Formats: sequence, structure tokens, C-alpha cells
Amino acid sequence: MPPPKEMDFVLASLPLRTGTYVPDDLIEDWFGPGTGMNPPASAALAEAASYGRRFECEFKHYPERKEGVFWKWVPAI
Repeated sequence: MPPPKEMDFVLASLPLRTGTYVPDDLIEDWFGPGTGMNPPASAALAEAASYGRRFECEFKHYPERKEGVFWKWVPAI
């Protein structure tokens, strides 16, 4: 199942220097169904990163916290 449309809205309107956290089970469900969750498959993580770039967001997975984070990067000052 793809991310819900509400997630598109969240990432599109995310202010700079803030993030949103997604637990591993949803990363697997949204970006790599059936690929495994412990840890999420590299294909699911790559798809999550690609999804984030559509909204000018970075993505990083934190295995110790069992979640991924999307955030708006700050342009060079």
C-alpha cells in the first residue's frame, strides 16, 4: 500500500528544520510491502528516500530507534 495522501500533504507543508517520524512497520508497508521489516529492506529504504525527494525532503533510517525520519533540509546560507 502506498503512503496515504495525508503524508503527501505533511511532507509538502513541512517547515524547514522540522521532521516527521515513520516507524519501521509503516516504512515496510508503504515502500516495500513483503520485503521484511527487521530491519526494513534496503529497497524499501531507497524507495522512502526517493519519495521524500519528491517533496524536497531528506530521509534517514535509524535502526536503533526502528524508525525513519523525513525532514526539510536547509538551503546553504
